[in-house]
Amino acid sequence: MFIYDSVQKTKREFKSLQEKKVSLYVCGPTVYDDAHLGHAKSALVFDLLTRVLTANGYDVTYARNITDIDDKIIKKALEQKKDIKEITDFYTEAFHKEMASIGVERPTIEPKATESLETMTELIQKLIDSNHAYATAEGDVYFDTASDSEYLKLSSRVQEEDDKVQRVESSSLKKNPADFALWKSVKDNTVTFDSPFGKGRPGWHLECSAMIEKHLAKPDAEYAVDIHGGGADLLFPHHENEAAQTRCGTNHALANYWMHNGFVNIDGEKMSKSLGNSFFLKDALKEYDGEVLRFYLLSTHYRSNFNFNTEDLATSKKRLDKIYRLKKRLFGLAENCEPTKFQEHLLESLSDDMNVSSGLALIDEMISHANEALDTAGKHKVLKREVISNLSYIENILGFGVKNAFEYFQFGIDEDTKSRIDDLIVKRNEAKKEKNFEASDKLRDEILAFGVSIMDTAQGTFWEKV
Repeated sequence: MFIYDSVQKTKREFKSLQEKKVSLYVCGPTVYDDAHLGHAKSALVFDLLTRVLTANGYDVTYARNITDIDDKIIKKALEQKKDIKEITDFYTEAFHKEMASIGVERPTIEPKATESLETMTELIQKLIDSNHAYATAEGDVYFDTASDSEYLKLSSRVQEEDDKVQRVESSSLKKNPADFALWKSVKDNTVTFDSPFGKGRPGWHLECSAMIEKHLAKPDAEYAVDIHGGGADLLFPHHENEAAQTRCGTNHALANYWMHNGFVNIDGEKMSKSLGNSFFLKDALKEYDGEVLRFYLLSTHYRSNFNFNTEDLATSKKRLDKIYRLKKRLFGLAENCEPTKFQEHLLESLSDDMNVSSGLALIDEMISHANEALDTAGKHKVLKREVISNLSYIENILGFGVKNAFEYFQFGIDEDTKSRIDDLIVKRNEAKKEKNFEASDKLRDEILAFGVSIMDTAQGTFWEKV
């Protein structure tokens, strides 16, 4: 298996720290607002990575944090006159629900910042004791970037020096403009936490380093985790600062491999709340089936910037439809559990730095050949079971085709209408059983009036939106 290391700027053969075990840490959401397409893209990328690693025989421990301490959260809580936990619980639940809608499985571990404060203060103290951090007269604690000879090596190839300085918080009490906060003193009565350094809140960069140490790092390992991932925008300053804290505060480096997914653009413009084009996932899910969004957002390579537009999404949906139409042809048959050449080739493509384009081309070819063979082979059950096995493999490794083939084509029909159609189908089947064909035909016409088609099969009667 090969992974592109976004720090070393090269594709590297993956070798885990422990035999057939992988530790993966991904920066998760700050839960103060609804998830947008950028959150969805990152979550999907590392969901796919976990599936590919598992398919290659690795036991994956996947941690994705929840940042529930942040100035933006506190601001929203004050604006809405709510308890901060009420805000974070609401948006955490919404995040989980929306990720499930696009087939993202829950991580093995989902640590919250509020649950790791002791580990954070311990790490700060280690950095102070080793002269890599200092406290100011106001009670803030900063990381001393000049004390770390390797600082900026993580991102130096992609960031200009002026930009690095501009993107960290400024204070006249800092030794160097690039120094960043480990602990922020808070004098007001908003939300504070006790610490050996006084009342305050932890710095954002500190949270992930502490949670990695608490949940994943092995004391004698060269690296805290095998893989650290997140969006490309996190490389600097977030991941740069995380790496510095861990390197200077522990006896190991942070990660052996660094992976970053590209940005999401909306009709050619970088997605941004300030531009007013931050497309919330919940809004997209009102218009499109979650699996259609999954297929579309994963259809380009994870490192490429993704341009979201409705024309490409419609084209992508037609591609996914082909999987479901093939699945419909094989409805009710058992699969052959023997691995196939197609499955081997698909895993090879995805193991090559998650080459989804190559994988989807293989799927298109498999579907085409399967349909041709089914057209000529008739009821050749061995062939059918092999194709079903391939579709099942696609479900497991890519998360495509997981729904009932008939229900997939019902998207856009509200639940009340679905219930009415189902009731009419029951009545129609009863009329057919009683050989009351006049009533049966009348009920069929009532069903078709909803803009659906009916399919009578050996497994029952099914319908789909036309």
